[in-house]
Amino acid sequence: MNKVSIVSCPDYSDTKEAIAKALDLLGGIEDIIEPGNSVLLKPNILTASPPEAATTTHPSVVAAMCEFVLSAGGEPVVGDGAGISKPGATAIALKTSGIEEAARKAGAKVVNFETAGFTLVEVPEPLQFRKLYIANPVLEADVVISLPKLKTHELTYYTGAVKNFFGALPLKCRKEMHLLGKRELFGEAVADVYSVVKPSFSVMDGIWGMEGNGPSHGIPVNSGVILASRDCVSLDIVAAEMIGFDPIKIPTTAGALKKGFGNQCPVVAGKPLKEVKTKFKPSSGGVSTTPAFLKRSLGKYYTIYPRINQRKCTQCGTCYLNCSPKAVERQKNGTYRINPEKCILCYCCRELCPNDAVEIKKSLLARLLTGTENLIRRI
Repeated sequence: MNKVSIVSCPDYSDTKEAIAKALDLLGGIEDIIEPGNSVLLKPNILTASPPEAATTTHPSVVAAMCEFVLSAGGEPVVGDGAGISKPGATAIALKTSGIEEAARKAGAKVVNFETAGFTLVEVPEPLQFRKLYIANPVLEADVVISLPKLKTHELTYYTGAVKNFFGALPLKCRKEMHLLGKRELFGEAVADVYSVVKPSFSVMDGIWGMEGNGPSHGIPVNSGVILASRDCVSLDIVAAEMIGFDPIKIPTTAGALKKGFGNQCPVVAGKPLKEVKTKFKPSSGGVSTTPAFLKRSLGKYYTIYPRINQRKCTQCGTCYLNCSPKAVERQKNGTYRINPEKCILCYCCRELCPNDAVEIKKSLLARLLTGTENLIRRI
């Protein structure tokens, strides 16, 4: 029987105490962590936003969980991949969110999924994708714990513990999932990711959530809770109901249930659900009315690919040695070239190049759209 604990926590000054209570209600985490285990803590580091924006998991939640992992004998590793709009986005988001500093002070190792590399893995009983590239730190961890933020979402209505692992994908895989064009198909694709990751636990930052046009353009709201569960799907069911959504209509939850994860009636421990219900304003956005086939066609013309500037390149081979899909190819004359057909858009080559020789080439559509975004920001 899956159980979800709910603990009241009105502000972040009581984060550690609230999480301790939430863990105790579930029997603690000591039985899932063996001494010396590498424990990946996966917060939501979507964008370069400060903690008060309620876009990312609050650093106090990350710090507290690092301490609990250490006390259980584990070795905490904090990592994520931001919603990559440009190379280096994750590094900036880690700093701006306060998560990097909080994790290091708590004694954890911090990893950037952009630069840690990806491995192509088989998806068990796939719904949408037979194979996916997954960030190496996720695959290398002995234990994976989701640390999501309680938020609304334009595409999936609500985003939480299951959707949190979308950040384990490189940009190319994320793009392919978005191009599926339908909420239910996207939910199934995220469930495919979840089935590879197989997290052991989840602790949700619901102290300040986000309503309206989440996951990044909504309004912060003081929902005042910490939720925890050994099952991410069950946590999402309870959290979605708590903020006024029909849990079974959440595409990522429906996809996970379809794959056999979780159950539709988890047991709540701690604070009764009816006492913490806070109706969130839903997103006014969502799936475009543009036909799916047209979006897929247009998507082919929106490309942002890395390219090696041969005048700057010293042929050190750093990009070649660190390219997960082997998209960087050595030419007969000793130079290197990036094969766009193999590239998964992780931008690892650009991040690691010591000579700043990897540049970004944008298609006409990408230049027009990103140019418009920059103009809006200046206004």
